[in-house]
Amino acid sequence: MGAALEMLAAGLALATPPPETRTIKATAGQMLRLAEEMIQRGQNDYAQMILDLLVRDPDANIRSEARFRRALLLEADGRTEASAVLLRRILDEKPDATAVRLKLATVLQKLGHEDSALRELRALRTYDLPPNIARFVDRLSTSLQATKPLGFQIEFALAPDTNINHATRSDTLGTIFGDFTLDKRSKARSGVGAALRGFAQGRQMLAPNLGVVARASGEANLYRHKDFDDVALEVSVGPEWRIGRTRLSADAGIGRQWYGMKPFQRSFRLSASASRPIDSVSQLRLDGSLRWIENRLNDLQDGRGLSLRAQYERDLSANLLVAANAGVDRLRARDAAYSTHSWNAGISAHRNVGRMTLSAGVEFGHLSADDRLALLPKARKDRLTRFSLGAVVRRLTFAGFAPVTRLIVERNRSTVEFYDYRRVRTEFGISRAF
Repeated sequence: MGAALEMLAAGLALATPPPETRTIKATAGQMLRLAEEMIQRGQNDYAQMILDLLVRDPDANIRSEARFRRALLLEADGRTEASAVLLRRILDEKPDATAVRLKLATVLQKLGHEDSALRELRALRTYDLPPNIARFVDRLSTSLQATKPLGFQIEFALAPDTNINHATRSDTLGTIFGDFTLDKRSKARSGVGAALRGFAQGRQMLAPNLGVVARASGEANLYRHKDFDDVALEVSVGPEWRIGRTRLSADAGIGRQWYGMKPFQRSFRLSASASRPIDSVSQLRLDGSLRWIENRLNDLQDGRGLSLRAQYERDLSANLLVAANAGVDRLRARDAAYSTHSWNAGISAHRNVGRMTLSAGVEFGHLSADDRLALLPKARKDRLTRFSLGAVVRRLTFAGFAPVTRLIVERNRSTVEFYDYRRVRTEFGISRAF
């Protein structure tokens, strides 16, 4: 340690300013013990000063130990988000630090990020843990599946988009009477918008394995021209319970959507889901929902729908997660031309590289309408392809958030020109750093 650190050690050891200048040499191990002694005395401010100096030590093991103890102090002081950020910083340098990953899982659970906590526990099971530790991780994983308290998430991003209205670039629309020329306002328009996403959840436990969960979520894409603003909100409530290792839930939700800042759609939804670990490093989730839709602009699009979805996640290592999903959907509208059946499937991967999390995904989908609109020669048939890349840069963490960037490339091929479009969207914003 340098002279400043040695002087600090002398002063802290006496817990009073020294009467005269003295130099006491101390190793990093001795400084850690001194910090522990300060904590036991209740002098956390002094302990924090020591640990803040030690996080700059050239030895990675010393840095990690100092950060870990600092994270424990932050958690004890109620600064849980800052604790999670610091624990993630340790794992960026030492991904095999099992004790740190276990602690991060419990901190994430306190913050209400249950899925992230369970993901950390699955990452732990990719290691060859001692039997007693492995059993403890499994018990903790089971207990976390039904104890999430009040929590929320929020994200903000600037989003340049080549097609903010998901519209065609074609100049004409083929009809039974020939080609109609499309108005300029009906064609694809580019723009830079602000994307806002939020989610809040609260749980009231009624019994050890039974609780009631209330959720609220919202998403808004806002542009300079409000005609393209797209805002959606939903609130839901329902029971959640656990049978063995299986977590079950059901809820009822009411949703509203505005387009161009005008009422566009109202919906009512009944959903159920089940998730269960397949083994120590993977999980399967099944979702099903019924929905009723009221379109405020076109009564012919009113109807009811049924959707089913399955998602499988697997941790290939402590730093690599892969997920695959597939789903089907059936919508029966008042008019058969707006009634559709569709499917989609995709695969994605998330990889921690240093102090960054990289993600990539691909999705394919198909949609078919039951009948054609009277004016069109063909029924609608779409083929969708979507690619996405993303990165969270935790090196630039501030107040629990880190910069995030995404690139989405989308292509929808349709037998109806109006639904045939290309789109490239980028997002630059902030997200939680853990």
